[in-house]
Amino acid sequence: MSEPKIRFEKVGKTFPAPRSRSRAKRGRRAAAFTALDGVDLDIAPGEFTVLVGPSGCGKSTLLDLLGGLTRPTSGRVLVDGEPVTGPGHDRGTVFQQYALLPWRTARGNVEFGLEAIGVPRRERAERAREFLSLVGLDGFEERHPHELSGGMRQRVAIARSLAYDPDVLLMDEPFGALDAQTRESLQDELLRVWQRTGKTVVFITHGIDEAVLLGQRVAVLTSRPGRVKEVVTVSLGGARTDADDPRSSPEFAAYRHRVWELLHDEVDRAQRQEREAVAV
Repeated sequence: MSEPKIRFEKVGKTFPAPRSRSRAKRGRRAAAFTALDGVDLDIAPGEFTVLVGPSGCGKSTLLDLLGGLTRPTSGRVLVDGEPVTGPGHDRGTVFQQYALLPWRTARGNVEFGLEAIGVPRRERAERAREFLSLVGLDGFEERHPHELSGGMRQRVAIARSLAYDPDVLLMDEPFGALDAQTRESLQDELLRVWQRTGKTVVFITHGIDEAVLLGQRVAVLTSRPGRVKEVVTVSLGGARTDADDPRSSPEFAAYRHRVWELLHDEVDRAQRQEREAVAV
């Protein structure tokens, strides 16, 4: 078996809790906040892995650790066998909010990251056109963000992350703010881009259908502190590429039900935690 592209090795992350006014008056110190505890997960090169879990379980924290935006309190995060110590050009990130520069065109936004790493002007323009075409935006290169729909803006954000050719694409609920029809269209587009580029993708979602449709494996996290409860391997076979919607297949329904079963108790537990926190 080949070495994993990404390895979370007994990863824990604890944040110091803010001291509330009521606690301060009573002279009590707030307890530390443990977001993740002992996360073990290997992701193979070229694999599309989806993370799901109840709100507050640490999904985005895991992505921040992988992106090098923060450090684990315990354990290690490895990419190609090397510890992650900070951001790097080998990892590109797409967030739910597009974060496009409003004064730049679609092409200019894609070129922005390439400028930062010193890519020559002519090559920047060629790569921007190539990746805008890859995400289906031929003819929209000179449009500004306000002239594009939400789905188009997210396509620009994806093209921007792909343009400097990262090995790993990190996606934090990138379609969460879109309407259902646009979201389904971009899901299909993302699968096509992934199959063409062979990138390793780590994708966060709250949607079970989205997780099963996109992921080769779906890692279900527990309620806080987040741990990997189970990893579901999804094998839709021809259903993933057939003209018919794979969501209508019995295989899809079975995987969806399995992920829902794993999540159900964790969501209930997370809601109890929230109620108890409010009551304190």
